[in-house]
Amino acid sequence: MKMRKYEIKLRPIGFVRKNSQKDEISKIVLFDEFKEGLEGLKDFSHAFIIFWMHKISEGQRKILKVHPRGKPELPLTGVFATRSPSRPNPIGLTLVRILKVEGKILTVEGLDAFDMTPVLDIKPFGRRSFNEEVRVPEWWKRLKNMA
Repeated sequence: MKMRKYEIKLRPIGFVRKNSQKDEISKIVLFDEFKEGLEGLKDFSHAFIIFWMHKISEGQRKILKVHPRGKPELPLTGVFATRSPSRPNPIGLTLVRILKVEGKILTVEGLDAFDMTPVLDIKPFGRRSFNEEVRVPEWWKRLKNMA
């Protein structure tokens, strides 16, 4: 089977607004042309936010192994087995709690994106999205105890 090169064009639907990186509450401001897409989202408690990690450099996009969370005491691990921002395509995905939908603004809790991060998509989360037991490696469990 021959591999084809595809050109993938993505365009943001909006952007993140937050006062500081430590804020748990974020606002996703949609561009006017996409605000109708929020209709019905308020009936969900959670959603996946898909975003473009715009601060990732070309050099970081070449890194394929990292110590999770930059902790050298954790094993060197492939980026596809981590939540590291260093990856070939800097696409971010976070499950957030929906707090409010008002006009073209979605207010959420738990988004790990910077202020002005381009948002690519929003997908509601429901039981159908996840109904299996989760398995994680031992180093992932250790992260919970590390500060």
